[in-house]
Amino acid sequence: MVLKDNNALIIGGSSGIGLATVKKLAANGCNITIIHRDRKQGVMDLEDVITDLNKKHNVSITNYNIDATNPEKITEVIQVLKDSGISQYHLVLHAVSRGNLKPFVSDGPKLSAQDLALTIEAMGTNLKYWLDALLEATLISDGSKILTLTSEGNDRFWEGYGAVALAKSTLETLSKYLAIELAPKGITVNIVQAGVTDTPSLRLIPGSGELIEQTKQRNPYGRLTTPEDVANTIYLLAQPEAKWINGALIHVDGGEHLI
Repeated sequence: MVLKDNNALIIGGSSGIGLATVKKLAANGCNITIIHRDRKQGVMDLEDVITDLNKKHNVSITNYNIDATNPEKITEVIQVLKDSGISQYHLVLHAVSRGNLKPFVSDGPKLSAQDLALTIEAMGTNLKYWLDALLEATLISDGSKILTLTSEGNDRFWEGYGAVALAKSTLETLSKYLAIELAPKGITVNIVQAGVTDTPSLRLIPGSGELIEQTKQRNPYGRLTTPEDVANTIYLLAQPEAKWINGALIHVDGGEHLI
């Protein structure tokens, strides 16, 4: 198995791209820690998936149902992971999806300053809390790869997506700066921009039905990006041969961004 004995930390791994990545990495021998926030049924569903993956691929998969945006919880879980005997995470994927989907200007519900702050912190600056804790615990080091997720909603208007677009723009800038600042430690940071992807988060965007139909007409392959498409790319970027890719924004959309 290509990634046998490697360790991956998936922050936001119970659905969508995060969960597809868990499945892809597990199938290739990678041990995985999943950070997620779910209600009871969601926890049970995830544990069923984990049990199945453990049996099929003989890997170690653990999950922690915590608030991934709470600095105290981050510190606590990192200490637990350090005490568990993990020496290094070879891959860290930041896939937190938590934001307010409202317009800036409206006669009805609209974004407040608090909505903006919470969204930007959860999906943007939250990465900094995780990296600080991981570095302090020496859980990332030479050879570790950090991946973040962004979307085309930063460059095109999607109804109600403004707060998330601001958060993703923040995350992109943070990722690029970290790519330079972490390079002396042998750690790379890259950004994956998926095309419009069929995930639970997509269905929450106002007017998502119209967005889906427009994307199918626009995409060269006539379909949406799938979580598996993105997971396949993350798998490729996890390989040792990808170590010279740093600070890049990588499109995973079948050419959708060109049209």
